[in-house]
Amino acid sequence: ENLPPTRDNDVKVQVRACALSWIDTKLLSEIKVEKELLPVGREISGVVLEVGRKVTFFQPDDEVVGILPLDSEESGLCEVVLVHEHYLVRKPEKVCWVEAAGTVRDGVRAYTALHYLSHVSPGKTVLVMDGASPFGTIAIQLAQHRGAKVISTAYSLEDKQYLERLRLPVARVIDVSNGKIDVAESCLEETGGLGVDIVLDAGVKLYSAEDESASKSQLLPHKHDIITLLGVGGHWITTEKNLQLDPPDSHSLFLKGATVSFLNDEIWNLSNIQQGKYLYILLMIPILEDIMEKLSSSIFRPQLDEPIPLYEAKVSMEIVQKNQARKRQVIQF
Repeated sequence: ENLPPTRDNDVKVQVRACALSWIDTKLLSEIKVEKELLPVGREISGVVLEVGRKVTFFQPDDEVVGILPLDSEESGLCEVVLVHEHYLVRKPEKVCWVEAAGTVRDGVRAYTALHYLSHVSPGKTVLVMDGASPFGTIAIQLAQHRGAKVISTAYSLEDKQYLERLRLPVARVIDVSNGKIDVAESCLEETGGLGVDIVLDAGVKLYSAEDESASKSQLLPHKHDIITLLGVGGHWITTEKNLQLDPPDSHSLFLKGATVSFLNDEIWNLSNIQQGKYLYILLMIPILEDIMEKLSSSIFRPQLDEPIPLYEAKVSMEIVQKNQARKRQVIQF
């Protein structure tokens, strides 16, 4: 309601679908984006209604998809939003609204991890933890498309069956649901003792079992397991922002010439304003276009829940914020 006038570089978009993602309130407070009310839903797809006079990439009736910036005042859960043209790309005709909005964020995370942080290439072995998650699914498909051999962990029998049914099956599915399978041992066995080249974790145990809540960490590997299964020159891409490495851990990584990188898919938004915009134009737009091309050609097949009507958005967002959603939640207008 009462949208401001369309500015020179703004695109007015009629939203057709909006994906829900977990909001990192701690990160927002650290970068001083603290508000009483936080906009919900940043991954959108829709139709261009109007463009500002300096917009060069789009015109009315174009179908677009994009991610609203981290400090956006707009919520994607609106019928109409104003978005700077640099945060949007064209949606291929063959890709539906829900798939476009539901894949774009996981696609960016997968590209950040496998392209920019670890340079996945043919012949590499990649371990994707929790491969049946929305992010894990896209990461597996991107690694396979780049010619890598993929190993994955499954947190339940249902996850294991899902991974085994993928169009390109993974080389090995390690079912950790009963807590009896040694992930490091399985990976070393699969690689003939050489270890894996790239590990994408989904969280790690930082302490001994008695120090952590069983429910949260029982399925996660210990950081020592990941260091053990890494090969020479390996890359460990972690989502654990509070990772703490002790001197013996660092020494083991040093002996292998291995690296640890932190996966933060908001890095494109966290640079200072000018540099952030430059990074977005130079790097993010080609990534978004490539994600859409791979969706259009069925290289990416996302892990999505059934489309959700707008009146159920509040309940769905509560589930997402509690990390209880096993499939990507997308609101359809």
